[in-house]
Amino acid sequence: MTRYEDAHDHDRADDGGGDAERTFAALPPARGRGFAQTWWGQAWLKALEDTALDGQQVRTGRRLARAGAVGAVSVRPGRITAIVRDPDGTGHRADVLLAELSGAQWDRFIEMAAARAAHVAALLDLEMPPHLVEDSEAAGIDLLPGTGDLEPECDCGAWDHCGHTVALCHQVARLLDQDPFVLLLMRGRGERAVVEALQARDGGAAGAAASARSRPAGIDAAEAYAAGVVLPPPPALPEVPEIPGTPPSLDTDTAMDTDLGSDLDANAQPVPAAVDPAALTFLMSATAAEARRLLADALRPGHGQRPVAEELSPAQDAVRLAAARSTADEPDPLLPARLADGSGRDPRVLATAVAAWRLGGPEALAVLEEEWAVGGEALARARAALESAWDEDERPSLRARANRWTVVGAAHQLRLGRDGRWWPYREEDGRWVPAGVAAHDPATALAQTARPDGSEPQEP
Repeated sequence: MTRYEDAHDHDRADDGGGDAERTFAALPPARGRGFAQTWWGQAWLKALEDTALDGQQVRTGRRLARAGAVGAVSVRPGRITAIVRDPDGTGHRADVLLAELSGAQWDRFIEMAAARAAHVAALLDLEMPPHLVEDSEAAGIDLLPGTGDLEPECDCGAWDHCGHTVALCHQVARLLDQDPFVLLLMRGRGERAVVEALQARDGGAAGAAASARSRPAGIDAAEAYAAGVVLPPPPALPEVPEIPGTPPSLDTDTAMDTDLGSDLDANAQPVPAAVDPAALTFLMSATAAEARRLLADALRPGHGQRPVAEELSPAQDAVRLAAARSTADEPDPLLPARLADGSGRDPRVLATAVAAWRLGGPEALAVLEEEWAVGGEALARARAALESAWDEDERPSLRARANRWTVVGAAHQLRLGRDGRWWPYREEDGRWVPAGVAAHDPATALAQTARPDGSEPQEP
């Protein structure tokens, strides 16, 4: 809890939900001009400069703001927020906190402002009259921040004002120039709430001035989307379940009695002949397992920087489903034949494809089924890797064809993937089958071709 979230929390004025938050689209770069033209905007920046301990950070923040590095600015009671980007494009969430006025302070302010029609007129003309600020201070109400009032928070980890929070403050100074109600919203009440309170105290002057001024709340939706509107912090990331979810039972003989009650038996409908309950059960189980895998993968560090995987073809997806079959609670005994037929493979070929998939997914399957010519720079790198992988007296004799190097006199083979990694293969019953996972070093890959019992089949 910060010093701004103390006992005043229970004494805050209710904004009525009318305009408790406003979002301003990113402003263009401020090259060739100052950030604050009005006296109250300049007072805001002075409070920042008097608060920040590191003058270098102030200069850095000023440069970022001047270059247009501050995104859309969200203003709400007690807090302003924006994403500020470093010169390399890295974005940081920057927040600056400002104490809200208590309910009693707001009552005094409204009473004092309503007592002078000039104050009301000036506010509605988007001006902050000096006498209003002076009268407020005399009543114990600080509208403009002072030294130490602007409290920074930034995900860059800085404990004091950093370049990101300084840049945000400079951008807000430009907003304050345009509309002093931004400051009142930070202090706890938006324009609508202030105007309604003034109307209640003095319906004549305030009401007439307010009726002549109307401004739609917020900004255009398309503009907000393009600017990347700052949203409240997202909820906590979900946890990966220990096991995939269990799909509902499709046992049509007992599901109605067990799960829904006998009263529904009269309304039970027969399963359509085109629906295979066993296959559907398998698909639901496989989908649950895949969803769990995708969630775990999405939560790994760096996931957002990885390229989006290409969509699987029907033939590839058939292999994925066949590889998931062993995890199903009640696998369909006819499923392998059906998947083999649907993917254009015979059961034996599908079994080899499943073995490759389990070793490396789509990349391993491509190495199994694709033969491609290696040339140019890729071939030069491959030859250099093979040359340096073994000492001269230990290097096996290899016969090359396309992306496949077969060991002469032994049923072992190396296959080069398009990403430059080597995949080990061995020949069994007249077929080449994957023997291990990929490796950047061909010697490491080839070492996996030995059989589990240690024997090494000879080339027929």
